[in-house]
Amino acid sequence: MADYLSPAHFLSLPRPDAQVGTPQGVPDTSTLAAADFDVDNRTGFMPPQPALARLPSDWDIWEEVMEEAITKKIKLGSREDLTEEDKEASERWRERVRQMPVLPTEDLNRSEFLLRRAHHVLAHVMHFYVNSQPAASASQIIIPRSITLPHLRISAQLQLPPVVTYSDDVLYNWDYKDSSLPDPYRIPTTENIKAVTLFTGTRDEEEFYLSSARVELRGVEALELMRLTMDEAFVGDAIAFRRITSHLHDMVDVIKGMTQQLVRVREGCDPSTFYNEIRPWFKGADSAQGSWVFEGLDEDSTLLEPKELSGTSAGQSSIIHALDIFFGVDQYSHSLTLSGSSTDQGASNASYNQPDKKSFLSRMQAYMPRYHRAFLNHLSANPRPLRTLVAAHAHDAPELLDAYNVAVTALKEFRDAHMRIVAIYIIGPSRKAASSAQEKQDEKKRLADVDVDGKESLKGTGGTDLVKFLKGVRDRTASAVMSQPAQAA
Repeated sequence: MADYLSPAHFLSLPRPDAQVGTPQGVPDTSTLAAADFDVDNRTGFMPPQPALARLPSDWDIWEEVMEEAITKKIKLGSREDLTEEDKEASERWRERVRQMPVLPTEDLNRSEFLLRRAHHVLAHVMHFYVNSQPAASASQIIIPRSITLPHLRISAQLQLPPVVTYSDDVLYNWDYKDSSLPDPYRIPTTENIKAVTLFTGTRDEEEFYLSSARVELRGVEALELMRLTMDEAFVGDAIAFRRITSHLHDMVDVIKGMTQQLVRVREGCDPSTFYNEIRPWFKGADSAQGSWVFEGLDEDSTLLEPKELSGTSAGQSSIIHALDIFFGVDQYSHSLTLSGSSTDQGASNASYNQPDKKSFLSRMQAYMPRYHRAFLNHLSANPRPLRTLVAAHAHDAPELLDAYNVAVTALKEFRDAHMRIVAIYIIGPSRKAASSAQEKQDEKKRLADVDVDGKESLKGTGGTDLVKFLKGVRDRTASAVMSQPAQAA
């Protein structure tokens, strides 16, 4: 395993046992240092080096079954064009998964990098296993103990649900296009990364993941602007207000840059390919037609059956949550609760405490790396929130209020762009599927629920009523714009 970090870095130190807590001598990662939140000042929430490329030989079989699924192009079980040969190949692969031994995971606990790779591999194997099942057997999917036991144990250590997450597909799923640059200069950039693990092996899938990675990298400057703004807020004088105003105008440029990176997905990802061939692979149990049953849970009393398994979602991006919290719009955008969201209060395993599930976006924080959740918690605890400061000085610093509103409007426009992407990649293809003579009757019924704007009631990979949810978040973000104070008579 490559030694990416110095021995003094907190990720290189002995890991606390998830069941016991932090051992004596290991620093508490809730400190103020950005490094302790696994946030890099050059790359933000993206790691500055690629994730571990392969587990040690003791866990070769996990790597091999994932590689086999990819190289043999195991197909979705829901496809109507499956040949008997396709079905037999999928079943042979699933039988190999069922016959795998239950490998021990204790030696993986010593390293965050090993655990991340193990979660990545087992989550992808699980999604291949679930989604290659024949459609006729989709009412209940039995996930074999060879996956269940190690995957839930690893997820408990990482404090993540046992499902493919945004960090599996985006944050820890890249490598350099060009690795010839000397090490001090070789960090991920929007033009020098490629995706590694793909369900379909298509450029379309790679571009889908890379569009999110580029948004993360373009948003790095926003984190520094947040820090500078918070420092000035502690001073709170007229000079500080002028500097905060300047930082907010710079923030507008960053958010607009993030929007530009978001819409780049159209350059390389075909909407029909995404909707029909890519999206079904990473749906979670919350948006699946059948239930997922985890075999072997009775063999380990420390594990509980996962109660909530949303698929990977842009709602799991820490940079977007950080912007919401920094601007104080999370009280608007994160308060949205829709009937399509899960409300189960159970924990996915014994050491994984999920947050309050009053909203979808709050739930999605449980799918982030725990150090990034700690960063968001720290940001939320800022004793001098920007929005409060702007409201308190709207009279004597109107230019600060104007800058704040322009920045919030830019964030609303980011969500407008996201809505357009959803319309192109999900709503449009779903309408075509609904009008197809070959569409199954139950799918037609699901897509027949049309709202007053003519938008279908669709489920996102996170299990939400997609259109209503995104429109609600967008509109609530817009409502966070503050009005000018009334002039004194």
